[in-house]
Amino acid sequence: MNEFPSEFKLKEAMCDVGRKIWLKGFCAGNEGNHSYRIGKDRFLCTPTGISKGELRADDLCVVDGNGKQLAGKRKRTSEFLMHAAIYKARPDCNAVIHSHPPHATAFAIAGVDLPTCIHPEAEVFLGPVKTAHYVTPGDTRLGESLLPYVKDSNVILMGNHGIVSFHPTLEQAYYNLEIVDAYARILLLTKSLGSVRTLTSDEMTELVQLKARFGIPDPRAEDAKKGAIACGASDYVSRVNTESGMRGRMMGDAGISAVQPQNPLERAIAELTPNQYTEADIEQLVQIITNQIMAA
Repeated sequence: MNEFPSEFKLKEAMCDVGRKIWLKGFCAGNEGNHSYRIGKDRFLCTPTGISKGELRADDLCVVDGNGKQLAGKRKRTSEFLMHAAIYKARPDCNAVIHSHPPHATAFAIAGVDLPTCIHPEAEVFLGPVKTAHYVTPGDTRLGESLLPYVKDSNVILMGNHGIVSFHPTLEQAYYNLEIVDAYARILLLTKSLGSVRTLTSDEMTELVQLKARFGIPDPRAEDAKKGAIACGASDYVSRVNTESGMRGRMMGDAGISAVQPQNPLERAIAELTPNQYTEADIEQLVQIITNQIMAA
């Protein structure tokens, strides 16, 4: 079952993952925690109160599935029971990593789900990523908040908190952190461009069928067999479309959007233009009126 040949090697791998997390800026100070299943009811986990970039093999703790510490000179992470809930619900998973990669965590804090039907790599390696409701860090209910989503995903956004990734291997659990944060960063960059091209139903069906050939589970696999994967508008796409339509506008004192005037003609048109008109609509009106004036 173990990915590595000995418990010591596993401890070294846990420390290596901690350094990667710290170097990537996924956790500041002593944030975050990760664990690995080493037996039927035995788990390695990170201790509380230490930077993940400074972990040593003898810092790691050994605990059972109830969170009871069996070995280790440091106190175990206060959030291990969240890990235990995932291990219980997903016996195929041997590794759990909780971290705060900033771009993905921004979505968790904004309460905006990561959209599907946009980026093929995110679809293949992540699939649908859900957002669990907020629970105070360290609370015993933290694991319970994840349970509705653990069967269908290996990555979950934790409302106003961070990310949890779990997988049969420690390496892939870490890679999922990189992938989800890179995807979130791409989305934020795309938003600044003002438009998003979503994949079609046929394109998404091909991707999910590709995952099936690779042996990667996806909750949409049955829909893919029927060729019926729907790619409707997500909260993220709706926000991009709305904000691109408002580009060039500013909020007035009364909370009503108004076009920021550039010259007297634009100012006059802006005062007469309904608020639902976009900047492109207004530019077109300005051009038409300008052409008419020049023709006259």
